[in-house]
Amino acid sequence: MTIVTRITKLFNIRHPIIQGGMHHVGFAEMAAPVSNAGGLGMITALTMPDAEALEKEIRKCRSMTDKPFGVNLTILPMFKDI
Repeated sequence: MTIVTRITKLFNIRHPIIQGGMHHVGFAEMAAPVSNAGGLGMITALTMPDAEALEKEIRKCRSMTDKPFGVNLTILPMFKDI
């Protein structure tokens, strides 16, 4: 069953479920299955050590799903030095 809401239309997803950003587990291996199941999977940028690793994770997620997914960007103070 597909539920149609403003969220499902906006993100082109089947179910109004958006995976939250989860530090240390928000990788492509979690985001892609959520997206493949009809929700909006999320990669957590804070988990990545640098921009190159984030880019690699985004490419990996793209290879695992043709569905929409997002990247959670933390705007709070950093937990680690840059």
